Amino acid sequence: MVLDPGAQGLARPQNSKQAGVTKPLRKEAETKSSDRNGIRGHSSVSTPQPEAPLRTISQTSAALGCGLKVNRASAVAPSLVSNRQCSWMRRSESSFSVNSTGSNHSRARIRNATSLPHIARHIPQEPPPVKSPCLLVALRPMNVDKEKEVFFKSNYTYNPQFEYSEPLSTSIMSKYSEASDRFIEQAVRIMKSVVKMYGSYENFEVATGGAMLSKSKIWTCIRSYMRKEGCSGEVVVRLSDDLLSQAVMMVENFRPTLTINLAGARQHWLEGMLRHEIGTHYIRGVNNSHQPWHSAAGRKLYSLKPANPTEEGLASLNSVLYRKYPFLWRASLLYYTVFQASWMPFCQLFQDIAKFVEDPNTRWEYCVRAKRGQTDTALPGCFSKDQVYLDGVLMLLRYRKTIDFKMLVALGKVSFEDVE
Repeated sequence: MVLDPGAQGLARPQNSKQAGVTKPLRKEAETKSSDRNGIRGHSSVSTPQPEAPLRTISQTSAALGCGLKVNRASAVAPSLVSNRQCSWMRRSESSFSVNSTGSNHSRARIRNATSLPHIARHIPQEPPPVKSPCLLVALRPMNVDKEKEVFFKSNYTYNPQFEYSEPLSTSIMSKYSEASDRFIEQAVRIMKSVVKMYGSYENFEVATGGAMLSKSKIWTCIRSYMRKEGCSGEVVVRLSDDLLSQAVMMVENFRPTLTINLAGARQHWLEGMLRHEIGTHYIRGVNNSHQPWHSAAGRKLYSLKPANPTEEGLASLNSVLYRKYPFLWRASLLYYTVFQASWMPFCQLFQDIAKFVEDPNTRWEYCVRAKRGQTDTALPGCFSKDQVYLDGVLMLLRYRKTIDFKMLVALGKVSFEDVE
């Protein structure tokens, strides 16, 4: 889940200059705005100015064999990579280790958390406007527990009638009302492979996810991961048992806040979730805040495509990449469930996915996600945003040999199609 776009995410430090464009996303826009945005051309090779650090992660690039093309990057934009010490580029712990031999980038300095980009606190002249809750929070039915009880007592024959705390945006619901069948065949094949290998999803969950973690062990893992990535103190972390998703990242009180679902915190899956939320969404968000396309006007100037499905695809890859068997189970089941929900009522959908998931509680959660936003779930209809995970993963894997994954992280919230 990405940082709440309405909060304008991560503010740049006041004393640092705007980072130069690291690649020519659009040459026409680069020519027009070079003086205003500090874009350096081919001939302006110079020592980079000290700035707030960009971050890169190498988990995806290292495993898929797509490294940073230093010569091309340094020739085009010395503001990102120079032949001299790159003192301001922020790397993750794993990236720093992987690149620590045979490269000038090993000298990149990892700064303390106290010197990192922060959320600028708003000092209002007047009472701040009332802000709508995060989309994922707003879409959670307020009577979900009551309807679950009725549904289970009916022996799974009742179609829940959901209520919401506030009216849902018509434009948002319209945007995510159509489901795609483009990757249905791939989704089903992935899930059948898991069931064939493990016998059931429940066996797969225990074998690959490990034991459920206590709160104390979850906090230990989180602190360890934060130290490894050099971002201790930057992200507020909360634990909850009241989420439809495994985790959600948003901005609260001007600080990035990650809420983790206790039900999904398993021994071997927790770090993958942290790589998804912090190692991808948060780090790309920090890097994006230093680019000239960090605002809607900047994205329009450079004619950038939407960040998704690249954003969620990259995050989903990082979730599973270091597992022994990196099955894209969750992305596949979400994709399949959304498509089926587009033409099935809730109770029929619940029965349909039983061929992949036996546990009624797990099936309930997937069905609620697919039907969220609806009031009468007896009607066909879905919330199709969850299809973006598999869509993004398969697109990135298709072009993995030509994608520069490190640069994709360093550039911020951009589509792989915009990196030339």
